[in-house]
Amino acid sequence: MRLQIAFDMVSIEEALEMAEKIHDIIDIVEIGTPMIIKYGMQPVKRMKERFPQLTVLADTKIADGGEIEARYAVEAGADIVTVLAVAADNTITGAKNVVHKAGKELYVDLLSTPDIIQRSKELETMGVDYIGVHTAVDVQQSGTTPFNDLKKLSETVSHTRIAAAGGITLDTLSLAMLSHPDVIIAGGGLTNAPDLRAAVLAFQNKMADR
Repeated sequence: MRLQIAFDMVSIEEALEMAEKIHDIIDIVEIGTPMIIKYGMQPVKRMKERFPQLTVLADTKIADGGEIEARYAVEAGADIVTVLAVAADNTITGAKNVVHKAGKELYVDLLSTPDIIQRSKELETMGVDYIGVHTAVDVQQSGTTPFNDLKKLSETVSHTRIAAAGGITLDTLSLAMLSHPDVIIAGGGLTNAPDLRAAVLAFQNKMADR
């Protein structure tokens, strides 16, 4: 089980400063969609240049133009690129082919997918590397969590790695762990902590005790 930190509402310099504190203990660093919308691929490029040993995920949430957009992310240094599950099969396959040719990985986000069970089966057949459930920020405000969907996903796929994102904190981490995901993603639950390194270690210690 790996821990991924999501940098969303921060500047490039702030993300680099936070990564400096945890680069030796974090598993995956995500350059979130808000950062990509604001800064393009620069934060991906600079994160990988500063910390070449880190696994960097570009949360591009590709919906169309799978090949070209995945190529931009890979060229910037992304090790993992994300595409939306609601995108066309050709878009997902195109992105997959590009990242695999580069020796990188494709993560498919089930955000707003109507039938996650059926779509997850299709995605596994396509040969994607990760499938992740995701409760959108705009939906979290109503109390929705990703844990029920995560359970469904874990019971559906057999060999594709699974991940969970959506408001996960240290207090709710155990609920995510019940479904044994391969990756747990935390944004504000880590980045808003007064001591980032201590927060990452607290998550990892709890994950190790499963």
